[in-house]
Amino acid sequence: MGQQMLEQAPQRETVEHLDGSVTEYSYFEPSADAMDRLVKRLFADHWNEITVGPCIEGAVFEIRFSEAPKLSMLDGYLTVNLGPWHFHLCIGEHKGNRSPELARKRRVARVALFEMRGAGCGGGHSWGVRMWNGFGEQMITVFLPNPRLSDELKVLSEPDWDRLRLWYDLRREFLGEEPPADIAAAQTAERIGGPVLDSDH
Repeated sequence: MGQQMLEQAPQRETVEHLDGSVTEYSYFEPSADAMDRLVKRLFADHWNEITVGPCIEGAVFEIRFSEAPKLSMLDGYLTVNLGPWHFHLCIGEHKGNRSPELARKRRVARVALFEMRGAGCGGGHSWGVRMWNGFGEQMITVFLPNPRLSDELKVLSEPDWDRLRLWYDLRREFLGEEPPADIAAAQTAERIGGPVLDSDH
């Protein structure tokens, strides 16, 4: 997918998958300020609550952190470092390449909060953040706390809707949506009548 198409991506998009599951994406502008705030929220403030890694058809990495990672920036690249292993994400202006176009396309071009509904683990429902570069390639998926799964990713006997607080906090910060006063009631209404979303955003 070309850069022009990426820049014209809708703010909200629904993708239907071959297995009948549906993913609702809510995009926001990947500005330097937004990306800086997002990665700090995820990898500094909530590192012990998230699961990260690429998530594509046929390959899903589910990586959890056992300790807080060290974060650093160099030439537009964020490094998330846990000592024995680390990863890089190009989230800012990158100049270390002889091709300006390649340097530009390495950077996050799209970022979205997503909600996936369908059959499968976690009650067939997942919430998270996903990033793509200027080639349209997925860079990373960050799964947020799931109300049907414990921190150890074990299925809960009853949903803990308070585990969606981070999801709603991120929607407020990056999409301008006010969270529901009663998360459990909002989720019940969504299951009955479809997603409860603010049409103004």
